[in-house]
Amino acid sequence: MISVSILGIAQDKKKIEEIDSLNPDYIHLDVMDGKFVPEVTNMNVVSSYQSKVDLHLMVEDIDSYIEEYQRYHPEYISFHLEATREPMKYIEKIKKIGSKVGIAIKPNTPVEVLLPYLEKIDLVLVMSVEPGYGGQDFLKGTIQKLEELSFIRRKYSYHYLIEVDGGINLTTKQMASKADIFVVGSYITASEDMAEKLRSIR
Repeated sequence: MISVSILGIAQDKKKIEEIDSLNPDYIHLDVMDGKFVPEVTNMNVVSSYQSKVDLHLMVEDIDSYIEEYQRYHPEYISFHLEATREPMKYIEKIKKIGSKVGIAIKPNTPVEVLLPYLEKIDLVLVMSVEPGYGGQDFLKGTIQKLEELSFIRRKYSYHYLIEVDGGINLTTKQMASKADIFVVGSYITASEDMAEKLRSIR
């Protein structure tokens, strides 16, 4: 599945609406607060999406952003494990509002820290670049993490999906083949023919 990140076109309403009209599997919203990561994003350009929303919170105040972005009725809400000492609090809160729960990890965070939560969540979001900036190159160390998560899921019959985010194009998608959902940004949104790019990577 393809989740199109609109980070690179966050203030371009026309382009966002064009992407939405192409019916990607998901629209990926990257929300950044300038604290957990240096950048700040504002994803309030569009009032609603016809595509399913995949919300990635790169923030410290997880509570406030869950409440603010709940209006988009996201199918998935992913928060960073590195941003909280109370992951169970947010797992329960996200489930309570009717969204599926994702936990995201940065490139230097090992898979092992996820083990207490994997049975309870719906998605693991593996960052294949440092969070906060679009257009970075895929980090090859990600491949091992994806393989580990696939092995653990199979071994324990868990049901979470594996999502990979950062530097995804035709080549790196093949390298990250253990993922179920690919977050694709500039490969699509920086193109003059976004429809063709979406078709090619699907």
